[in-house]
Amino acid sequence: MDTIKTSVKDQLAIITLNRGKSNAMNREMVIELDDMFKNIEADENIRGVIITGQENFFSAGLDLIELYNYDEQQAAAFWQSFLEFTARITSFKKPLVAAINGHSPAGGCVLALACDSRVMSDGQYIIGLNEVPVGIIVPDSIFQLYAYWIGKASATRSLLEGKLFNPQEALSIGLVDEVVPSGSIMTAAERKVRKYMSYEKNTWQQSKLNIRSELIRAVSADQGDVLASMLKQWWSPSTRSILNTIINNLQKKA
Repeated sequence: MDTIKTSVKDQLAIITLNRGKSNAMNREMVIELDDMFKNIEADENIRGVIITGQENFFSAGLDLIELYNYDEQQAAAFWQSFLEFTARITSFKKPLVAAINGHSPAGGCVLALACDSRVMSDGQYIIGLNEVPVGIIVPDSIFQLYAYWIGKASATRSLLEGKLFNPQEALSIGLVDEVVPSGSIMTAAERKVRKYMSYEKNTWQQSKLNIRSELIRAVSADQGDVLASMLKQWWSPSTRSILNTIINNLQKKA
């Protein structure tokens, strides 16, 4: 696989996002992650998973530079894949912990939200959902995933403002569960996931699915109409203008 690296240690799989400096997500990465989670779910020798990034990025979110240049068919295929992958990891039955080693806005935050616990490195990092200022319509499935952890009122305000949080702010609202020095991130994440792994497997997994049943229904529901409205807005002149400005700024920084 070209965009992720995976290793297994004592029944624990560690998935490392490995796509460039910022781990921005394109269709290739979404498909590779989706395939990996399918394989891990079916592998009885793997009891738990940690997902992490590299250097100062968990994931910068979606690769807007690549997505901007997709044609209509490619854009539709990407968004369909992304929403389906979100549903898959939300309903993933095995223990799944995010070791958020750096920045995690937008799509990176969505990936972390699907996990059972989030451990974040302390530092000058950001996490949250900022799709609205970027011109991307937020589907109900993503709102429900956000609200599951931080409550509907806070999720509503944060989404409509495109609010991004530093690690301590994220901890205070329940967006992450623990903030640790960067050098301790994997140790803390492994401690958390192995605690989950120590419980009777079927009891833990079925309890997780029961607790998440309403959330799983929300993210797994038919999103054809939502996707149509998202794509209509994606191709609108106003959103294309916003994206063009963002991309120009990103390319200048690069």
